[in-house]
Amino acid sequence: MYKRIILFLFVICLSSASFSQTIRDRNNTSIGKIESDGTIRDRNNSYAGKFESDGTIRDRSNSYVGKIESDGTVRDRSNSYLGKVESDGTVRDRNNSYVGKVESDGTVRDRNNSTMGSARGVPRRYAAAYFFFDFR
Repeated sequence: MYKRIILFLFVICLSSASFSQTIRDRNNTSIGKIESDGTIRDRNNSYAGKFESDGTIRDRSNSYVGKIESDGTVRDRSNSYLGKVESDGTVRDRNNSYVGKVESDGTVRDRNNSTMGSARGVPRRYAAAYFFFDFR
């Protein structure tokens, strides 16, 4: 089972490199960005949360909402297994079913190979978390 994350908060986790990248939907419209200090901003440039280098994702009020582990395992706030993002960008749900892929150029595709959006310059596992997993 997979769900598309509704909130931009669950987009990405900061890697060791500093970057600021825009996240776009299927229509190439900006839906937010990640600043080099880990601050997550929504499409209106409002503070949407923060992420930590260990994969922990926090919301606007600093509450723990989930984690993307270094091996690509995705867990929700109750530590339940949601799925995994493999090193080649393939995304599998909790039943190991194929749900999509994040290409090396940042393009995100669903199980039917349709473009869902893009996250150029963003690590694959974190871009995948936004498009394929629901932490609510």
